[in-house]
Amino acid sequence: MSIKTANQTVLERLTGAQPFLVDCRPAREALGLPDRTVCHAGPPLPWDRACPTVQAAILCAIRYENWAPDDAEARRLVERGEVAIGPCHDRGAVGPMTGIITPSMPVFVVENRAHGSRGHVAINEGLGKVLRFGANDDSVVERLRWLATEAGPVLGEAIRAGDGIDLRSLMAQALRMGDDMHQRNMAASCLLARALMGRLARVRTETGAIARVADFVAGNDQFFLNLAMAVGKATTDPCLGVADSTLVVTMARNGTDFGIRVAGLGDRWFTAPVEMPIGLYFPGFSQDDANPDMGDSAIVETIGLGAFAMAASPAVARFVGAGGLQDAIRNTEEMAEICLGEHPHFRMPTMDERGTPVGIDIRKVVETGIAPMINTGIAGKVPGTGQVGAGVARAPLGCFVQALQAFATRKAS
Repeated sequence: MSIKTANQTVLERLTGAQPFLVDCRPAREALGLPDRTVCHAGPPLPWDRACPTVQAAILCAIRYENWAPDDAEARRLVERGEVAIGPCHDRGAVGPMTGIITPSMPVFVVENRAHGSRGHVAINEGLGKVLRFGANDDSVVERLRWLATEAGPVLGEAIRAGDGIDLRSLMAQALRMGDDMHQRNMAASCLLARALMGRLARVRTETGAIARVADFVAGNDQFFLNLAMAVGKATTDPCLGVADSTLVVTMARNGTDFGIRVAGLGDRWFTAPVEMPIGLYFPGFSQDDANPDMGDSAIVETIGLGAFAMAASPAVARFVGAGGLQDAIRNTEEMAEICLGEHPHFRMPTMDERGTPVGIDIRKVVETGIAPMINTGIAGKVPGTGQVGAGVARAPLGCFVQALQAFATRKAS
C-alpha cells in the first residue's frame, strides 16, 4: 500500500467514526481490569521515574481501593510489584491529567459504531481537590467512593435506558457553541445533561440520588471532557496498524515523558521529555508551582479538537493565555499546516465553516518544525496542591523525528 493510500484510509477512519455513549460501569467489568492494577496517563512509566504528583495519585488510588491503609504501605506494594501500574492506553482507556483508573472506578463506555471499537474513561471528578490533579486527602477518596457507589450506577442505568447517545452530533453542535472540547466543554456538558436528565428521572425513583447526580453533572463545566477523550480513543484505536500510514493516532503525556504512536508503526511508543505548559495561573500560583505537562487528554487534539479547534472557541484562547480571536485563528491555521485534511463534521463558524484540521502527519511536523499545540490544565508539582492554572503546551519534536526515522527504516527493510 502506498503512503498516500494508507493515510487516506486512516483519515477516513478518523473522520468517519460514529461514537455513541452506551454505558457506565466499573472498570473491572468494562475493561476486565484485574485486581491490584492501577492505570495511569501517558506512555509506559516505571515507578521510579514518575513525578511526585503522579506517584501521589497512584498511592491515593491504592488507599481508595483499600489495598493499603496508608501511603507508606501503598508505596511498598508498588515497589514490591504487588500492585501493577501501566498506561490506560494499553487497556482501551484514557485518563485526564494523572489518568488514574482502578478496578472499582466506574468508567464511561463509548462505542464507535463505524468500526466496533470502544473507548473508556473515568467520570470527571469535578472541581477542587481531585485525584486527576494529584490531590490525595480523605475528601478525594470520599468523592471517588461516591462516584463508585451512587453516581456511576445511576448514570449507567440512565445511559442503558436508551440506544446510546450520539456524541459526534453533540460535539459538532458544541463546537458551534464555542467549545474546543479540551479546555472549554461548557456547551457539550450542558447538551449532555439535557440528554441525560429525562433518563435519570425515568430509571430512578429516589429523588435524593437523582438530585445529587444532577447537581454534580450540572455543576461541572468540564464534565464532558472525559467523554471527548473516550471518543478520541474509540476513534483512533482502529487506525493503529494501518501499514504505511504516517499519521499520528496517539499523543499522551505522564508528567515525565511525552509519547506518540503512529498508525503505520502499531503499538510502539516514541517518547521525549515532556515540556512545561505556558499559560495563566490561579491567584497565588506561578510557573514555579507547575508540574510538567501530563494527561491522555491530548487525544482530542489527535482527532482535530482542542488547540486545533481554537478558532471555534475564542473564549478558551484568552483563558489559556493564547490571546484573542485572531490569535486563536492563527493557532488553528498553524495546526492545519501539519495535518492532512479537515474534519467534515467538526466545523468552525468563525472560519467560514471550514472543518477543524485533522490527521497529524509526522512528515509535515518534521519538515515544518511545527510541533502540535495542546490546550491543557496545569497541575501543581507538589502533591496535594491540585490544579494551579491552564495553558497550552507543545509536543516535543523529538518524538516525531524518532517516529519518522523508524518509519523510514521499516520502509527500507
